[in-house]
Amino acid sequence: MRLLLDTHAFLWAVETNPRLSQRAAEAIADAASENLVSAVSVYETCLKHRLGKLPGFAALVNRFEEVLDESGCGVLPVTFAHAREAGLLAIDHKDPFDRLLIAQARVERVPIVSNETLFDGFGVERIW
Repeated sequence: MRLLLDTHAFLWAVETNPRLSQRAAEAIADAASENLVSAVSVYETCLKHRLGKLPGFAALVNRFEEVLDESGCGVLPVTFAHAREAGLLAIDHKDPFDRLLIAQARVERVPIVSNETLFDGFGVERIW
């Protein structure tokens, strides 16, 4: 099964953070899963690190491609269809990263691994 990892889910999985739920950890670790990290999450991580919000992730930011390879994750690029879907979402939540992740999960028809209950109201399957 293909899974789209929300930014925090990817970060927590990489650092083996106990905030990652057991169900999410098991889904990510399942050999049958194709784990995807959105290009949006790469942007969000690098931006938040640069702004000092993710100070412990310098090694990740400097080696992102290698860490993705080591963790067995593929990259999901942002397409025109994703951008259009994100822009048209009727959602009060203004976080552009979440909007794009919701749109990608909808367009690609993949579950998203996230603790964000907000996602539940937008026709995406959420694993947590």
